[in-house]
Amino acid sequence: MRKNLFFVYILTNSTNKVLYIGVTNNLKLRVYKHKYSNGSRFTYKYKVNKLIYYEIFEDPEKAIQREKSIKNLLRVRKIELINNFNPKLNDLYNEL
Repeated sequence: MRKNLFFVYILTNSTNKVLYIGVTNNLKLRVYKHKYSNGSRFTYKYKVNKLIYYEIFEDPEKAIQREKSIKNLLRVRKIELINNFNPKLNDLYNEL
């Protein structure tokens, strides 16, 4: 039996200016909701729906800790993290 997985993810908008960091146990569904205006007020308001980064965890507490640690990074460090994972800032949604 496969264990439930948890994901920390980063979304951006079409101009790659706004960052949104979240955690979920169903990345594909969560990003789908963000894409089709059912994710959060923030992502709807700023049209943040492009998946540019994610990490996978088996432990939900570790995923939540990682989400908090990424949120506390300076913006320049968040950009470095993203660029190391996805230098072209491609939308990774279709690869899920």
